[in-house]
Amino acid sequence: MEIKNIIWIDAFVDKIWQKHRVGTDEVEAFLKSSPKVRLIEDGDVEGENLYSAMGQTKSGRYLIVFFILKRQGGALVVSSREMSRKERRIYEKK
Repeated sequence: MEIKNIIWIDAFVDKIWQKHRVGTDEVEAFLKSSPKVRLIEDGDVEGENLYSAMGQTKSGRYLIVFFILKRQGGALVVSSREMSRKERRIYEKK
């Protein structure tokens, strides 16, 4: 999957930072580092589905990023946080 650009909405940026202490720079670098991506659910708009990306940042944090892949290849980031223990075990098994 190729992500051509990352789309930010201020309300999501604020929530991700305030609730999870994950910054936009960290998410952008993470998404460019070839994380494991999987389809979560089909979107209401045809061809725009919700995905998760799991992986480790350069600083060692285990992140999960949720995004909607738009038709032109842009990723609209809706949330990002550190993985739970269960998510981390699943990630490390694959």
